[in-house]
Amino acid sequence: MSMPRMTLQTQLVLRALLEDPARQRYGLELCDLAGLPSGTIYPILARLEQAGWLESSWEDPTVHEAEGRPRRRFYRITQDGAEEAREALARTYRSRKRPLPGWASAHPAAEGGAS
Repeated sequence: MSMPRMTLQTQLVLRALLEDPARQRYGLELCDLAGLPSGTIYPILARLEQAGWLESSWEDPTVHEAEGRPRRRFYRITQDGAEEAREALARTYRSRKRPLPGWASAHPAAEGGAS
């Protein structure tokens, strides 16, 4: 398996998928869970699928036709993908355990900044 880039957006998508790894989710559902627009989600899903971390399938046409909406593509994280994602997220978290730069401080007023 190849390692996709661990951007913040990729991390948000992976966390959404790992909430319930056995569950299939469609793209717009992942947009809501990750708090990202579809133009960001779909390229990430494509990269994760290419890396072998996700599998996807199209919804049965009779379902979307009966509901009068466009057909959905469902994504599910693979077992190996879930393991890789957990390890990648843990590595990313560990790499951030250094002090934040001043501009990232949560309380600038307490450090003499403008209130």
